Amino acid sequence: MSDTHPAPGGFGPPSQPPQQPAPGYGYPQAGPGYGYPQTPPAHPVAPPVAYPQAPGYAMPMQPSNGMGTTGLVLGIIGLVCSLTLFLWIFGVVLGILAIIFGAVGLGKANRGEATNKGAATGGLVCGILATVVLPLLGLLVFAGLMGSASTF
Repeated sequence: MSDTHPAPGGFGPPSQPPQQPAPGYGYPQAGPGYGYPQTPPAHPVAPPVAYPQAPGYAMPMQPSNGMGTTGLVLGIIGLVCSLTLFLWIFGVVLGILAIIFGAVGLGKANRGEATNKGAATGGLVCGILATVVLPLLGLLVFAGLMGSASTF
């Protein structure tokens, strides 16, 4: 065997001593000869200029559409709950809330603070239906059933 420095265990190629990493990997080293030379820009760059706002062209406030939309959503859920036999009390409560939110949203839309007059009106109508009309119809149907049951 001509190998004078075998690997541990006596097999394989000879072990190599640890080497230093070659320059060029990792971050550039500080000092002369490393990194790129700093060159001035070809032409000077002027700082950005902020132009003043022209009078009369201010950004308008975003309209708040939350009250009418909330009234519409509560009114629809109240209608669905009022149509069911066992959730009618939740329908009445949600209908009352829909009337309140719909009225506030309709007032905002009439003053020009909101743009969803249709949603506010829909919430008001759905709230009235869920609170008054459907429970009244349910009461009439119940009374009719009780009246017809007593005649048998």
